[in-house]
Amino acid sequence: MKDIRLQEVFALFYRLFLAFFFYQIARFLFWFFNRELIPIDSLSDYFSISYHGTAFDTTAILYVNSLFILLSLLPLVINTKKYYQKFLFYLYFITNGIAYGMNFGDFIYYRFSQARLTTAALNVAKHEDNIGKVFMVSVLEHPFVILWFIILMIFWIFLYKKVKVQEQKPVIKWKYFVFSVLNLCIVAALVVGGIRGDFKHSTRPINLVDANRHVKNPLQANVVLNSVFSFFRTMNTNNFKEVHFVNEKFIEVNIKPYKIYPRENIEPKPNVVIFIIESFGKEYSGAFNKSTKIKDFVSYTPFFDSLATHSLIATNAFANGRQSIHGMSSVLAGIPSLKDAFTSSPYSNQKIQSIVSVSNEMGYDTSFFHGAPNGSMGFLGFGNILGFKHYYGKTEYNNDADFDGMWGIWDEPFFQYFAKTLNTKKSPFMATMFSVSSHHPFKIPEKYKGKFKKGPLEIHEPIGYTDFALKKFFETAKKMPWYQNTIFVVVADHTNQIAYPEYEKAMNRFAIPILFYSPNPKYQLKGEITEPAQQMDIYPTLADLMGYNKKIRSWGRSLVSEKKEDYLIVNSSGVEQFMIGNYIYLFDGKDFTGIYDIKDLGYENNLLGKVKTPEITFGEQKSKAWYQDYMDRVINRKLN
Repeated sequence: MKDIRLQEVFALFYRLFLAFFFYQIARFLFWFFNRELIPIDSLSDYFSISYHGTAFDTTAILYVNSLFILLSLLPLVINTKKYYQKFLFYLYFITNGIAYGMNFGDFIYYRFSQARLTTAALNVAKHEDNIGKVFMVSVLEHPFVILWFIILMIFWIFLYKKVKVQEQKPVIKWKYFVFSVLNLCIVAALVVGGIRGDFKHSTRPINLVDANRHVKNPLQANVVLNSVFSFFRTMNTNNFKEVHFVNEKFIEVNIKPYKIYPRENIEPKPNVVIFIIESFGKEYSGAFNKSTKIKDFVSYTPFFDSLATHSLIATNAFANGRQSIHGMSSVLAGIPSLKDAFTSSPYSNQKIQSIVSVSNEMGYDTSFFHGAPNGSMGFLGFGNILGFKHYYGKTEYNNDADFDGMWGIWDEPFFQYFAKTLNTKKSPFMATMFSVSSHHPFKIPEKYKGKFKKGPLEIHEPIGYTDFALKKFFETAKKMPWYQNTIFVVVADHTNQIAYPEYEKAMNRFAIPILFYSPNPKYQLKGEITEPAQQMDIYPTLADLMGYNKKIRSWGRSLVSEKKEDYLIVNSSGVEQFMIGNYIYLFDGKDFTGIYDIKDLGYENNLLGKVKTPEITFGEQKSKAWYQDYMDRVINRKLN
């Protein structure tokens, strides 16, 4: 038994368990001292929050204890000796003591920041020369923080010493080394999964926005989180910094971050149904490629093409990000993804005006549908931030027979579930469907094998399947009483695989379709918009169509407004890309790295330093102004 090191493995897990135990105590104290700022209505709600917080604790504890875990299991033969165990003791409490202290510091910090500690705090602190004084005053004003920290650390040390590792020598060294390697491999796998927050390869590592999946009120997400997690998850990812390039008057006049679209009172109010289709790039649709003159072009979306002939379509539209969650924030809230995504930033958990909040204010029932396991992609968390009243995922669908084995419920049955669930809603309602099937590994249900064009790309067949699912949805929906007075939007979250050289061009890697359709002719949703458009334009367009006669915060523009508005298209390919007037500007947050003619979507002829006109000078200034306003509103929580 000595050679398989059971007592050492047991001691390791016991010591890690103590960390979980004390993190839960810190969570309770954090909430207790900030309970007036973070309302939790019942004991059961608190237990649910603390339970879900365990996943975030796991990531934090494993970050902090990675070296301790490694040194506890390495086959060094001397591991059980007193001096080695004493070394581990000091390593454990120095690292965990510092980390635990961060949680206690948040008891006070939260009152000022209204957010958990992140690396953004370092950017604030480095501009302050009195930070030491502020810290000391805070400690003197709140001595209980230091007192509780000392008491709990003493108790932690006491419990740690209750389980000791007795000195042993391996009897059969080969067995000792073999079991040591096995222990290391097993624990390493557990550590990797624990740090990610999930063992599934189909999900990204959890981040701050995921805390909102488990709460009724976005403020409660701060109790789900812990300070170590929020700090580590934002390390080396925060390029959000305030800048000052222009005066506020220039921003007000040329960026127009607030807009109003007055309309006569619209009654009855239209229902709004938004389809955000996974990877549904412009390249795959014939209706959106009539002017591209691509030789031997093949469309994989026959229904979507037919729907486009009865719709208002933007044929020169772009995504504002590269990932699904970026598409969600851009479409619904008009917040794009720059070099660093807003949704995984330290600033994501704030009050945000969006088409969801506008709908809620107008008395709409609001809901979000996504056939994946609830919380996948961060949608549930961000949906809670936006204020959706209802969330429908794989759990609510409750039939794993239709699960695709990877991402979620196949689109066809889940779209039918979507239509039937909407039929139970009282109008007006606003609902968003985020599809799942047109996603790697690009499969379709067995019963449809051979039904859809395969094409040269793997994605072509599932695009055809999702188009078919969309057709079946409309066939079902048009029989329902709410259908006639509904505005439908179909848009891609981002692009995916590329077959044609035209879409290999840098800017066209963001090229997507945007379609507005309503069977009700009073909304006049027919025709083609050839000027550049973007996902961020959807929110103001819908607010306009719904008759929201109040000011909205929007960097996009209404595509149906009678008043002329200049377009400003923004996204990022590592540097920020602005499409303004006749040029595209590439900006790294400090300097311009490229300026291209608007037709030069492949960025072949850089005009930077070669051409200087009043239009280019103004475009540069406008790009900087937009960037300045974006940073100001995100960092200083002005997105409402």
